[in-house]
Parts: sequence; structure tokens; C-alpha cells
Amino acid sequence: MEAVNRRHWISAFSAVSAAASGILAQAPKAQAGDFLVDVRGTIRRHGVQGRMTGAQAIVGALECMGTTSVFGIPGAQNNELWDAFKAANLSYLLVSHEFSCSVMADAAARVTGWPGVYSVIPGPGITNAMSGMGEALLDSVPIVGIVTDVDTRPDSPIGQVHSLPNVHILQTVNKAVFVAEHVSQLPGLVYQAFHTAISGEPGPVAVVVPYFMMTDAFDFDDAPPPLPAVPWDEGAYAQAMSLLANRKNRIGIYAGIGCQDSSGELTAVAELLQAPVATSVSGKGSIPESHPLSVGWGYGAYGTKTAERRFREVDVVLAVGVKYSEVSTANYAVPDHPCLIHVDANPNNIGRNVKTAVGVNADARVFLQRLLADGATVARQKDDKLMRTIAKERQADHAEYHSAQVREAVDPMLFLTELNAAIGPDAMAFIDVTAATHWAAESFVVAGPRRYFAPANNQSMGWAVPASIGAQFVQPGRLTTCVTGDGCFLMSGMELSTAARTGLPVKFFILDDGAYHYMQMLQEPVYRRTTATEIASINHGAFAAAMGLAYNEITHNSDIGAGILRALCTPGPVLTKICVSYDGRDIRWLSALRKKYLNGLERDDKVRMARRVVRRTIEIRKEND
Repeated sequence: MEAVNRRHWISAFSAVSAAASGILAQAPKAQAGDFLVDVRGTIRRHGVQGRMTGAQAIVGALECMGTTSVFGIPGAQNNELWDAFKAANLSYLLVSHEFSCSVMADAAARVTGWPGVYSVIPGPGITNAMSGMGEALLDSVPIVGIVTDVDTRPDSPIGQVHSLPNVHILQTVNKAVFVAEHVSQLPGLVYQAFHTAISGEPGPVAVVVPYFMMTDAFDFDDAPPPLPAVPWDEGAYAQAMSLLANRKNRIGIYAGIGCQDSSGELTAVAELLQAPVATSVSGKGSIPESHPLSVGWGYGAYGTKTAERRFREVDVVLAVGVKYSEVSTANYAVPDHPCLIHVDANPNNIGRNVKTAVGVNADARVFLQRLLADGATVARQKDDKLMRTIAKERQADHAEYHSAQVREAVDPMLFLTELNAAIGPDAMAFIDVTAATHWAAESFVVAGPRRYFAPANNQSMGWAVPASIGAQFVQPGRLTTCVTGDGCFLMSGMELSTAARTGLPVKFFILDDGAYHYMQMLQEPVYRRTTATEIASINHGAFAAAMGLAYNEITHNSDIGAGILRALCTPGPVLTKICVSYDGRDIRWLSALRKKYLNGLERDDKVRMARRVVRRTIEIRKEND
């Protein structure tokens, strides 16, 4: 058996159509320290064979597809499956809430490049896990759910526990849902789920199994079929190359999550074209951000200042593996482009949110590899002046990040920059949905792919807590940090008990200001007051003690460095409270969002809003909240 991951398979299947065993024999082995090809398990060439129960067949199929970990909570309808996990020595992690199991599967996929797996019961198991499924769907992350259902046969009784329309519910937050009608279908459905999850634009897939099939027995003989070929449009590629080959055109590259497994190719293409590279939030690390052509995230007024400046001088934007989503563009505040080439594995994303000159339906890595193969026709001379300019502007950006602009409490941006420096280049950083999210995207210098993670498009508050735990579970040898807010922590803080129970040494940092400050920033300029944003004061030290975690506090800027080291040097999971203030430092993303919103209003709406602002500014303000 040889270790494989999604990208090895895609590379092989894009070149040939062969039997699964032949493809596996060609797959290169992972190298130590190479997180791009970190593999969670092996593929069994022989598949699921012999007489066994449905539960055993599911476990066999999961193992065939390289699964080494499952997240979830057992229940009456899936106890048989969990017992089969244990019998097969398939590693599992019991979570505190089903929201966490789908998020942990998501995190496992983001850090390894291969679908994470979760298992839940029908009814509340599904509804609790929906936010995590939705995040995976909108963020293009492959996960596979093994979901049991009630008895749905025509003569089944009514009033069964958890008998919601479970399949229909799942269809709202999944790329595809496969429903078993006979026990014999189970291995094939699991294989199909994995194939669907990673094909085209990745996403979540659910396999629904009525609970009685778990104990049904059958004589199985099912081997995993070859994966489908990746998309490729030769004609569109030729059009794109004609634009890139014109050396009068200055090129800029915008890379998204679709480039996470193509870091080497992306970097080589940037050097070939002498093109500045900006990324989406999910694309951070696709090119090492210390590279002389990296300009940081975004390229409008919402991203880094360097990216905004350098892309003003670009004639052609080459956007690869990115869909220009609302959050990554501050409400679609994308600068106008003279010309844009949009490359994406999902044809429905191409040109949807931005005007596109050429749309190429292709896998990011295949496109970049082909471009490199044809490099002689597009190559530019080395642009030392461009790289000196980028270096000077990036230095100015980081000087601003490192300056303390908040003094009455901890400056969140200063904390983030010092945390980034302290954890080293190969650590994993999980950033939650807080007011500091966009500061982290600006200030974190990410050394490579699959190191920086945030819930980009569903914006599930509390996501980073279970995500960091799930990532630590599948990659126990890597330093794992979680930056969350006090409001986010209320959503998923109980999951710290899982880290404590298992000894997973995640370092949790809570940015605490006693409010949903993100909402305050959105409400105050428009309404001149805030509503329902102040939250309860939590004794985080007592909470950490109750959960079984070490506790730490950082209360002022002068203690940031030492406080971070205290957390990192303490064995096991650690909860650190950072007493922050968000007043005094601008968030570029938020400023761009407000400008885009106001510019999009009709004249009457602007007048009405202005009158309200003026009236409430001169009135004696009532107590907020």
C-alpha cells in the first residue's frame, strides 16, 4: 500500500485513465515536513470484500478511502457504526456538541487536503451539525458525513424519534446527498461521496443510511473506482495564453483556496510572469508571504495597502481558484479591471461576481502546470524594481502593524503580529469571526499552505475552537493556536472539555472586550447607538479550571510577548484571556465595506439615513443595549 492524497490522484487522473491499482502504484510518497502531501491513511486496493454488516462495510469503505479519524457523538441510531469504528481500530473523537463534529471534519480536510469525516444521528444530530456543513459548503472544503436516518420504508410507523425530513434538511447545506436503499449499496455510496466531495469545486457530501441497514448482512465485493478526470478547457486556455503572452500587459495574480495544493506551481508562475500575488483569506499561504512578489491578502481597499497599490498598475488579473465572495471582497468592493482571466474548477463561479475577459474551467494545479510547460511564450524579465517597491511597501505595512495604537488595553493588531512571530512558520493558526479577523488577514505572514484558517463565507461564530481541536487531533505533532472572541467563545466554549479530556495541547486565546464589538462597529456609524451587543462577563479563569485547562492572562501591551510565551511553554491545552480594546485602530476591510454600502444606496435612502444620523447625534443618547 502507498500513501496518497487528493492532489496526487488528480494529477494522475488528469494524465491517464487507468485502473485504481495502477494509479496508486504511480503515486509519490509524502516527504517528512511536507504538509502539502500529508496523508491521513492509506488506500486499500482490494476494497470491501466478504460477508459483513452494513456498519462494518461502511468502516471498510472509509478505510479504503484513506480515512483515519471520525468525529461525532454516538446515538441510538448509529451505535452499531461506532462499535464498528472501535472494532476496526478506526480512530474517533467524541465531541461535546454536533456543531463541532462537522467543523472538526472541515478542519481535518483543510490541514490535510483530504476529506474529513463525521458521523451523526438524524434529527438534532443533523440540525446541530448544519452550521459546520454550511461552512464547508461555502468555503469549498471536502467533508463526508455518515448520517443515519429513521426507518423510511412505506410501512414504517409514524412518530419515530428524530423523524424530521432529514434528507431534505441535508440537501440545503450539502453539495450532494446519497441515500442508501439497500445494504449492498453502502461501500459504493461511500466511494461516490468521496469522489463527489473532491471533484470540481470541493464541498460537503452526506451518505444517509437508515439505521436498520447497519445490522443487515451482505456478501460484499466492492473496490474503489478511479476518480473522475479534472475539468479542462483547451480553447479557453489558449485565449488566456494570448493575453499573458503580450509582454506589454502587466500581470497580477489573485489566488484563492483552489491554489492551496499548488503552492510550488503558483510561486513558479509568479516568478515566470514577474507578477505580484495577492490572495483571498482562504488562499493565504498559497504563496509564501515572505516571497518578494507576495503583496498580502486582497487587492482592493479592503486588503493590504501594498496589494491595493501594486494592483492599480496591473493590466491583466489572473484569478485562480477563487470566487470573489462577499466577505473576501468587503461586499464585492472589487476594483475595476482592464482585463481579468478567471480560472476555476466550478464553471458557475467564473465571471459571476466580476467582469471576466476569459473564463477557464480548469483545476488550478493543472492550469498552472500547463502554463509552466508553455512558459517560454509568456516569460518576463526579472523586475528588480517591482520587488524593491513591494519590499519597501510591505515593510511600511508591518511597521504600522507593530505600532501600538491602543494603549488603555491590549492592542489586538499588536497581539496578532507578536503571536504570528512567536509560533513559527509551520504552526497552524485558526482565526474566529471577530473584529480582529481582518487585522489577522493583513498582519499574519503565512509561510506556506495549510497553516492559516478562518471561516470565510458562512462566518460561523465559534468555528475556530472546535476547528483547532480537530486539526490538532489529526496532526498532533504541530503547534496549534486558536484566536477567538469572547462572543464567539460563548458559542462553542464547552468544546474545551474535549481538548482537556484528550490532552490535545491547543493554545486558545480569547480577545475579551465584553461585547460583540464587530456588531458595534457596524451599528454605531449608521444608528448612532448599539443594540443587543453587550455580553455577560465570564470568569474565564474559573471556566478553565472547571474544564481542566491551564489559564493565562494578558492585560497590557507590555506583557504580550511574555504572555504568549507563557501559553506556548505550558504543556497541554491552555486558555489565555487577552483584555483588548478595539478603539483607536482602523479596519481597512470595514472602511471599504461602509464605502461600498453607502455608494450603493439610492439617493432617498442616503437622505433618510443622513437625517437619522444627524438627529441621533444631537439627541441625548440613551443607554446602549
